[in-house]
Amino acid sequence: MSALSETRSETVDGDLRALYQEVILDHSRHPRNYGRPESAGREAQGNNPICGDRVTVYLDLDPQGRIVDAAFEGRGCAISLASASLMTELLKGRGREAAERLFRDFRALCTGEAVSPDPSDEEALERLQVLAGVRDFPARVKCATLAWHTMDAALHDQGGEEVTTE
Repeated sequence: MSALSETRSETVDGDLRALYQEVILDHSRHPRNYGRPESAGREAQGNNPICGDRVTVYLDLDPQGRIVDAAFEGRGCAISLASASLMTELLKGRGREAAERLFRDFRALCTGEAVSPDPSDEEALERLQVLAGVRDFPARVKCATLAWHTMDAALHDQGGEEVTTE
């Protein structure tokens, strides 16, 4: 690879990283679907004791198990809040199985495992790429996946016990 090619590649990587950081900061400063919807029939609470992230995820499911509404409340680092915000946007309209599959694929994306997404999930996983950099920082994987673990507990109506990343 020539020096010019390496420089272009570094510029593209740097530009992409900057864009990803911008998306994460936007979602953490202006979270989408923040608050408790009146229609929420399920909820679960999550805690990441290492960095203090706390989240409550609310789901409204229709009789067929499709997620009609998803929202959250909580506090935490930028990665945790951005992940919860993105998650709630991507879950709406998905059935239980599709939500579980997206959670598995997102967790694999964050840990560096191989991901072979269902074609219906490719666009969602592309949007979640902004959080893929956490794989280089194992403690941050817990920040990025806390809301997802909590959503899974709410989806399975296991809101009685607090979900923890430990």
